[in-house]
Amino acid sequence: MADRFLPIGIQDFKKLRNFNNIYVDKTPYIYELARTSTPYFLNRPRRFGKSLLLSTMEYYFRGKKDLFKGLTIEKLEKDWVEYPVIKISFGRSSYESHDSLLATIDNILDEHESFFELEKKSDNPSVRLDNLIHFAYEKIGKQVVILIDEYDKPILDALYTEYEEQNRQELRSFYSPLKDCDQYIRFLFITGITKVSHVNIFSGLNQLNDISLTEKYSSICGISESELEQYFMPEIEALAERQEMSLEETKAKLAQMYDGYHFTHDVEGVYNPFCLLKCFSDKDFGSYWFESGTPSFLVKTLQNQPLELTTIINGRKAKEDQFKNYDPDSKNMLPVIYQSGYLTIKGFDKPKRIYTLDFPNREIEDGFINILLKKFVTVPYDDLGLAIGNLCDALELHDLDQALNIIKSAIADLPTVVKKDMCENYYESVTHLMFRMTGWRVVSELQNVCGRSDVVVASKDSVFIFELKMDKGRSFEEVAEEALSQIDENGYSQRFAVSGKAMYKVALVFSSEGKGLLGWKVKA
Repeated sequence: MADRFLPIGIQDFKKLRNFNNIYVDKTPYIYELARTSTPYFLNRPRRFGKSLLLSTMEYYFRGKKDLFKGLTIEKLEKDWVEYPVIKISFGRSSYESHDSLLATIDNILDEHESFFELEKKSDNPSVRLDNLIHFAYEKIGKQVVILIDEYDKPILDALYTEYEEQNRQELRSFYSPLKDCDQYIRFLFITGITKVSHVNIFSGLNQLNDISLTEKYSSICGISESELEQYFMPEIEALAERQEMSLEETKAKLAQMYDGYHFTHDVEGVYNPFCLLKCFSDKDFGSYWFESGTPSFLVKTLQNQPLELTTIINGRKAKEDQFKNYDPDSKNMLPVIYQSGYLTIKGFDKPKRIYTLDFPNREIEDGFINILLKKFVTVPYDDLGLAIGNLCDALELHDLDQALNIIKSAIADLPTVVKKDMCENYYESVTHLMFRMTGWRVVSELQNVCGRSDVVVASKDSVFIFELKMDKGRSFEEVAEEALSQIDENGYSQRFAVSGKAMYKVALVFSSEGKGLLGWKVKA
């Protein structure tokens, strides 16, 4: 059998095919899309194969039939026509200033003008793009194919800086010829992580067909369960052998760690391809998505918006317009969290048109919570893992004093980024995060307006029911007794009564002045 190579980090289709890398055949989607002249838009999380998809389209439209030998499109396509292709990718640079965007646009246009042997006649980027489209059309005698990759990166890199609006205006101007050049364009495909008011950026392209939530194209990027077994059985078998697991155990673990992305409702889930390939290469179940870096725009968003854990955990209900479009002027974080891949579609109420969003898999859940915890607690970075391990051990030993002292030290003071009027939400969120990092089952019902929340932590032999309350000028004893009474009155413990597990009811009292956890009272 010929050597099998895993295309980790390879974004060029020609390189992938020439070096005998495994290719999950996405060409049926490309053929279907290419049959129309509609301009398309697709958003997917990072490391999901968007750049490889556009590279595959590029070689297809350039008529490179030899590269597609043995693939589905070889049988579907009867007429391999060579079109002029203009590929614009913003993935190569960082755009934390306006000058860096101008330099990248200049380099992109220089490369294409050189390729088509077009003399530069203007310094204006939009004029140069307009000239390029017309010249390529006239020189080749065919309509032009335009592929735009990571269109939103110059905006996201500059998020919450003085350059954000400058970059947005620059891109709007740069893309302005696309509307008037419609008769010269055979095919237009745009990808990005987010849908950042793209109608405004691509002025006039109101007919842009967004296929991000379209069932037909839900698996256009990523690796589906059926594709996993079709293309990667040797890798699954090698992983199972290294991990001393059965094939079924290995597939179940792969699904738990890397599967679970749904880009519409009631469709087969897809795996993150980068993480899956890294797992097969290392023969280990690592957290590879986070090792490749956390998107800076997500961190910036978390820094500039209040932490609201109810927006993220335990299955968030939302209508499509609440997570489909990201408006940088809005305080709604949900589109950023969903579109960057930290949440995915897990359910759909068809009559009400309401979606359920949740973490796609264990890797993402643990990584995202880890990001939040390191950002919002005062435990030193190097000690965080040790603190969580000690918290887990203390709960296992039913040593609640030790466990709660760990939480108390982690949130001793309100961080300067959190205002006092947000301290209820902050304490509730961080307490939940720390419990969740233990790996134990955690259920939370946060009621920010009422200032109360119960967090239930369950292990194989114990159930801990925590009621969180703010003192609001009252004595510790008064608030603690009220919290314990509330646990009983609201029947929080009844659903666990038949489990036979040891049960602990715990009142946690926090300072309304931002001074952390004041104390706790336990009722076994």
